[in-house]
Amino acid sequence: MSIKRYGAEKAGAGGQRLPFARAVEADGWLHVSGQVAMVDGEIIHGGIVEQTHKTIENVIAILHEAGYGVEHVVRCGVWLDDPRDFWTFNRIYQSYFGEHPPARACLQASMMVDCKVEIDCIAYKPKV
Repeated sequence: MSIKRYGAEKAGAGGQRLPFARAVEADGWLHVSGQVAMVDGEIIHGGIVEQTHKTIENVIAILHEAGYGVEHVVRCGVWLDDPRDFWTFNRIYQSYFGEHPPARACLQASMMVDCKVEIDCIAYKPKV
């Protein structure tokens, strides 16, 4: 089995080297680490709408970098800072995954960084 790591060399907030890869691919499976609404190591300003869009865009950018698309996502994990954001989050989430809804878990959690939402995913694409 071959394993490929994406983005292990990238820096996080304050230029710190992160102790994990943004994604790891093994035998057609791509595991994308939890993503937040971050640009250049900093969380963007805004509420759940802006942060959900940026978080999903960050997930999709990693999928595309590895040669996958949203149609390959089989499961997402979602953490929301405030459960009152659930329905707004769902509306935005559906606009990205509507035609290809993956399995999903969503829960409330205190975040490690000052953000409203975090999303990870697992995607699968058969090797040709």
